[in-house]
Amino acid sequence: MPVTPTYPGVYVEELQSPVHTITGVATSIAAFVGYTDSGIDKRATEIFSFSDFERSFGGLASDSELSYAVQQFFLNGGTDAFVVRVPKHGSTAATVTLLSGIGGATSLVATMLSNGSWSDQVIIDVDYDGVSDTNSFNLTITNLADGTIESFDDVTIDNSKSDFVMNMVNDPDTGSQLVNVTVPTAPSGGPAIVRPAATGITGADITAATLGGLSSAKTYSVNLQLDMPFPTGTTAWPDIVVIPQNGNLPGSIASLSAQLQGAASAALSTLFPGATVQCVPSSSGKGLRVRASIPNALDVRITFGSPTIPNPNPAGITDASGLFGLAAPVTPANVSHYWPDSQRSTWTGGPAAPFTVYAEASPTAGTDGSGLPTAADLIGDPLQFSGIYALEKVDLFNLLCLPDATRALAGNPSQLDTNLSVTDPNTVFSSALAYCKTRRAFLLIDPPPSVKDVPSARDWITSGLTVKDPAGSAAAYFPRLKLPDPLNNSQMRTFAPCGVVAGVYAAIDGSRGVWKAPAGIEATLEGVQGLVYKLTDNENGVLNPLGLNCFRNFPVYGLISWGARTIAGADAMASQWKYVPVRRLALFLEESLYRGSKWVVFEPNDEPLWSAIRLNIGSFMQTLFRQGAFQGSTPKDAYFVKCDSETTTQDDINSGVVNIVVGFAPLKPAEFVVLQIQQMAGQIGS
Repeated sequence: MPVTPTYPGVYVEELQSPVHTITGVATSIAAFVGYTDSGIDKRATEIFSFSDFERSFGGLASDSELSYAVQQFFLNGGTDAFVVRVPKHGSTAATVTLLSGIGGATSLVATMLSNGSWSDQVIIDVDYDGVSDTNSFNLTITNLADGTIESFDDVTIDNSKSDFVMNMVNDPDTGSQLVNVTVPTAPSGGPAIVRPAATGITGADITAATLGGLSSAKTYSVNLQLDMPFPTGTTAWPDIVVIPQNGNLPGSIASLSAQLQGAASAALSTLFPGATVQCVPSSSGKGLRVRASIPNALDVRITFGSPTIPNPNPAGITDASGLFGLAAPVTPANVSHYWPDSQRSTWTGGPAAPFTVYAEASPTAGTDGSGLPTAADLIGDPLQFSGIYALEKVDLFNLLCLPDATRALAGNPSQLDTNLSVTDPNTVFSSALAYCKTRRAFLLIDPPPSVKDVPSARDWITSGLTVKDPAGSAAAYFPRLKLPDPLNNSQMRTFAPCGVVAGVYAAIDGSRGVWKAPAGIEATLEGVQGLVYKLTDNENGVLNPLGLNCFRNFPVYGLISWGARTIAGADAMASQWKYVPVRRLALFLEESLYRGSKWVVFEPNDEPLWSAIRLNIGSFMQTLFRQGAFQGSTPKDAYFVKCDSETTTQDDINSGVVNIVVGFAPLKPAEFVVLQIQQMAGQIGS
């Protein structure tokens, strides 16, 4: 701020510099939208390697064209990508209900973030170790498919607290990447919702509720019963204990526990191999707590039947809790894990008493639906941020790939998958191109599987591909590529080329710049072992003037990309956006200047501002000129920046508008190289 001088002397004042450095944005961040074997639905996940993709989306899957495209992208030089998982058509997400352990009441409902049967491999555990109060618990979520573990410690069921479980788990940034949870609303006049029952080897004290009445004796076919012995020489009844039906009365609770564990485990293991029972002293120290562990049947609980005490009952007492000082009635919930896999929780009946086994968490298993994503699924809904519109949550992407838009029918690599929908891929590409224009991104268009020779390619690019764009924000490539399939003993399989092409774009951008055409002998196709159709020079000459980029196989150089035209690049269109590097350079400039000029907003709209704008944008353009981004031998020939009273009139100023005009002379690729050779006649002396 200005200095106010008050005394004779020297004053120092720091002035704000008018320089606002403009940084160029990234140019080769790819976005892939389509089906993956696993992963979160409707969420764009950033990855930096194929290993990241394997961790987040399950790796290669034979029915996932996208998984192969991502692998090819990183193999060919890609370094940064976003993946949007589109689940199979009609698929559903798994859910599991966490019970409170009191009367079987619902405490928490967990819904997987992804549709499909893969989500059945997510299990949930609850414990109370170190929690702050009786409403709090520790929540652990494990994906058995890849070993991912998420922990949310000391969360609470109390929605008035900052660590409310829904707030902690459902946060899209810091919360779970596997599930969302919902706490039900307590019924009017009913009990409050309490925390979910703990998992693991658990159990409650034997109570009046589990003992039942005392009026008559019962015996059981399984090797357990309740007995109340009357030791010789005593007149008081001891604590109730559980002993083997045919065993002798032990002298201590410890030996009693050992006998009971052996008998109960033997009985239970006939239903669930490997199941075990533990019997430990109750919390009152006057009885036993029964616990069960059931491997491979993790979503069940066991309750013992309702046995009674043999008569005579000399005291005539009918209240077991009053007689023995046992804990208050609690339904025992022996849940090893909450698991939505319905195959592990379908036991609804029960064996002979005293065991009753039933599903603890009422799970709904995920389903895979009726087929792979349709065109409508891939396009999605902007209101729900699904399909391509999930990219609305992404700050920046440059290349859009939709390998599912032209996926081949399983077992028939020359036929478009009929599951895509009754419409052709043009529906998907048209919506994708419109979205790319709003995001200043570039679309890569794949040929359908039926386009496998020059006549079909010519028909497709001239009439079959109805996606037309005078602005040239897309490019199409031919033919489809052949690569070895790691999931099929490296047998050759045909693929849409978008993943390979996106990787080539990224490699050329990194080594030469976005203004260099992603084609030529540098644009090699890594990992590709063949083409669906091998083109000759003359055949290439038929397709190139139509704006269809071709892949070629040249001696020494191998398989390379040999075309750099947009879909507006047909000679007949005479478009200024004929070439891919020209359009992508323009998109780069637009996005960089858009982000780098936001400081201008709300500044005083007059010559000092205009001068600062010219300085900052001019410095950015000069840097690009020195890097060789423009044609021309001098900056004046290469670019201009104009912002003054001619571009911004007084009427504009009154309306709050400042107009900036930036021009550049793009480098166009040397698509045709003409060598003129003349034979020189021998010199004739005069």
